[in-house]
Amino acid sequence: MGALLLDGKKLSLDIEKNLKIRVSKLKEGGIFPHLAVILVGEDPASEVYVKNKEKACDRTGIKSTKILLPSSTTENEILELIDLMNNDDMIHGILVQSPTPRTINEILITEKISPSKDVDGFHPQNLGKLVQGELGGLMPCTPAGIMKLLKQSRIDLAGKKVTVIGRSRIVGMPLAILLAQRGIDATVTIAHSKSKDLAEICRESDVLIVAIGRPEAVKLDWIKPGSVIVDVGISRINDSLTGKSRLVGDVSSKAMEVASYMTPVPGGVGPMTIAMLLTNTVDAAAKTKFN
Repeated sequence: MGALLLDGKKLSLDIEKNLKIRVSKLKEGGIFPHLAVILVGEDPASEVYVKNKEKACDRTGIKSTKILLPSSTTENEILELIDLMNNDDMIHGILVQSPTPRTINEILITEKISPSKDVDGFHPQNLGKLVQGELGGLMPCTPAGIMKLLKQSRIDLAGKKVTVIGRSRIVGMPLAILLAQRGIDATVTIAHSKSKDLAEICRESDVLIVAIGRPEAVKLDWIKPGSVIVDVGISRINDSLTGKSRLVGDVSSKAMEVASYMTPVPGGVGPMTIAMLLTNTVDAAAKTKFN
């Protein structure tokens, strides 16, 4: 018997329905939620991500503005643009699509965005709140989406051995903090490229969350039978048997044979990330009502 799917696409659509109601009520009060996305350069994958975000905004009634900048744009020019957006009361969320050109310091750009408009949840102030256990702010979208998906699927994490492979500030580190918080109470291991006996660490894990961006890096024989698998990765590879390209995650799709639950690729974590981005945008807009 194969694993049950952790269907992020279905849950994200349910979240969007609720957001659509919230957006309508905000508009009745004269507040029109507005997300501004800055895209620097011509990265094909980034263009697809931004287009998906635009479509989701359209479905929920959120206004979206896309600012396309050439790869020659300087860091100072981006900082000046963000400064203008920070001071524009009609914009509630600001996002600079990653990755940016190598000449751009992403951390510096993130720190420039006002914490109240940081819908990616990466500003040091928002990450600091997360460390302190304050969960009412703007949280990183992918970790928040994963937690929502696990909760909705009624997966009990208390006391479970959870391994997060990947230690980025975007996914791995904030996710580990969320998993270890009081009320969730997972026993969390953060693994990475320098971890010894990684396969054995995985085999001992009740829940395995993989975010390393390496196609099918986690093999079938690394998977503990009955474990829960959350695959954050998505890559396009050429299938040697068919000669056609296909999308795969960071975990072998054969893990479905032994896991109890597993996210599909695509349709698992990706849609939840966008749903949390929209949630952050609406939350940010709602707070302007009380300022």
